Amino acid sequence: MNCRPTPIAACLALAFAVPASAEDAVRLDPLVITGSRVEQNTFDLPAAIDVVDVASVGATQARVNASEALAGVPGIVVQNRQNYAQDLQISSRGFGARTAFGVRGIRLVADGIPASMPDGQGQAATFNLDRAERIEVMRGPLSAIYGNAAGGVIQLFTPDGKGRPSVEGRFSAGSDNSWKSDLSSQGEVGGVSYVVDTSRFVSDGYRDHSEVRRDQSLVKLGVSPSPDGRLTFVASSFRQVADDPLGLDWASARSKPSSVVPAALAYDTRKRISQQQGGLNYEHRFGDDSLQLAAYAGQRSVIQYQSIPSFVQANPRHSGGVIDFERNFAGASARWIARRKVAGGGLTTTFGADYERSVDDRQGFENFVGATLGVKGALRRDETDRVAASGVYVQSQWQGERWNFSGGLRHSRVAFKVSDHYIVGVNGDDSGSVDYRKTTPTLAAMYALTPAVNLYASVARGFETPSLNELFYSGPGATFSFDLKPATSTHLEAGIKAMLGDNARLDVALFEVRTKDELVVAASSGGRTSYINASRTLRRGVEASLDARWAGGFSGRLAYTGLRAEFDKAYTGSSGVVDAGNRLPGVPSSQLFGELAWKHAASGFQAAIEGVARSRVYVDDRNAARSAPGYAIANLRFAVERNYGAFSVGSFLRIDNLFDREYIGSVVVGDGNGRYYEPAPGRAWLAGVSLKHQF
Repeated sequence: MNCRPTPIAACLALAFAVPASAEDAVRLDPLVITGSRVEQNTFDLPAAIDVVDVASVGATQARVNASEALAGVPGIVVQNRQNYAQDLQISSRGFGARTAFGVRGIRLVADGIPASMPDGQGQAATFNLDRAERIEVMRGPLSAIYGNAAGGVIQLFTPDGKGRPSVEGRFSAGSDNSWKSDLSSQGEVGGVSYVVDTSRFVSDGYRDHSEVRRDQSLVKLGVSPSPDGRLTFVASSFRQVADDPLGLDWASARSKPSSVVPAALAYDTRKRISQQQGGLNYEHRFGDDSLQLAAYAGQRSVIQYQSIPSFVQANPRHSGGVIDFERNFAGASARWIARRKVAGGGLTTTFGADYERSVDDRQGFENFVGATLGVKGALRRDETDRVAASGVYVQSQWQGERWNFSGGLRHSRVAFKVSDHYIVGVNGDDSGSVDYRKTTPTLAAMYALTPAVNLYASVARGFETPSLNELFYSGPGATFSFDLKPATSTHLEAGIKAMLGDNARLDVALFEVRTKDELVVAASSGGRTSYINASRTLRRGVEASLDARWAGGFSGRLAYTGLRAEFDKAYTGSSGVVDAGNRLPGVPSSQLFGELAWKHAASGFQAAIEGVARSRVYVDDRNAARSAPGYAIANLRFAVERNYGAFSVGSFLRIDNLFDREYIGSVVVGDGNGRYYEPAPGRAWLAGVSLKHQF
């Protein structure tokens, strides 16, 4: 059976014939702060931006991975590696697709605290989806105002506690012996709002040697010390232990997609993460103006056992097969938002500054002792890595009757410093520092063609420095590189936002991104990846989304992305000549998401069908290796929630990959062993129940 999302599109077309309720129409134009940094309707913002109602999406999900919430956002590709040791692979208009682990090229923020480190590397796994209210996702030029590595911005928001205290418990279980328990409470007591949450997730994993255990906790407190001031405290904890199944070659991925390479078992590849962080946000209003202050601090510990063969570590300059580091990070930001009446319109200007730093005590060890593999052996690396990032910026927006003009300017600095403490024999002193500075402007205009149609255009310059992990092995002899350049880019975008009557909204964006000195994979082997600067790359594409709400409890969404991401000029890498016109690896040229949902208000029952289609993905810069084929899958979900006095009872069932398709869920770009492919599960199920009591 061939699964195509086409029937969903036909069903959505009926949306234009049936009126929706006023409440549904309002939800088509949610408020956001991403982009302008002040609360504004998405319809009036000259940028491609989507808001995901995480509370609704999470009602029928495990609430473990951000991929659950972001699947229907155009321009965003979220690939679940089925490998919790390496986190999700998220890219925005192709930015971030090359990363071997974690999230790169996209700015991640959770409740005002960056989930991206000063070097631009981030971890979406630390997002707490259990209490999340919404996620704002912005692509395109306006992202540049967020500084380094902001090819897009993803912000998660947790609501403040409200009303009478309540307590809620939730349990879900599904395929691969997966289960998750969650306990939370929220409310207001004595003028203090609070949200408290703790959860545990356990799974054997779809693939062999991919077990995971994750514990997360969140505390959010809010108080108003004065009628014009609001102080919020947020603290979170994340602990995870996960096996690493590594990638597969093509033959193994096809014959036994759930298998694991022998090296992963021999060296017991695995990763343990512990992260705690806390932050304060304070906002004070001075009439129409406001002052916003924030500060945060945290600590992250990681120990990772890789599959680097012991004979490779015979090289005296090798740093070993075990990564072990302790990171302390902190930051602060301040912004003043001024609102004035100018030239018959409203002028909003934001002056801001931010600073963040991280300090790593990093060590490397051999991953063997004698003939015993997968254990911590002799010390091979000992250094202190420091990264500091700072920026000052100004944004201004003038809103007239029909015209909207906005612009911004940011000056950023990112400084790296390495202090090498392991100087043994021919392994010399690799200490050194490198400093990157860049000024990035943004400019946008929007015109209200009619009260229901807005046209806009925007342009910006962006930049992306190498991350610590990209600098580590990219120098001569796999040493730390101080010669990699930052990638610089020019972003252009034009779009239309249209309300189609009272019951539907259409968003279309055309974009082009030209990048110089793009960072690409030079080699990936033995558990480490090195990078070089390519000459130029070009991204051109279209994003379109259609949301509809109509009578009878029906709703639907279509989201399409078409992207041609290619090398604009030939260059020579370690694998040979990469021709101009070759496609960027890890980036599908087209992606389609469709959803048709129905909710019966009286009974609380809801059902939906989802369709996801994606084109093939290249795995290396030369486009020589077997590409991961395109695929189309369908998902089905059901849920019911009923109120019984002070109690609310809910349950859900979802079936993913309904027709049991075999496909490659994600790829490891440029893997030197040819293990590019990370297969996705076949048909999988998940069911859950919840109980809530309000006092």
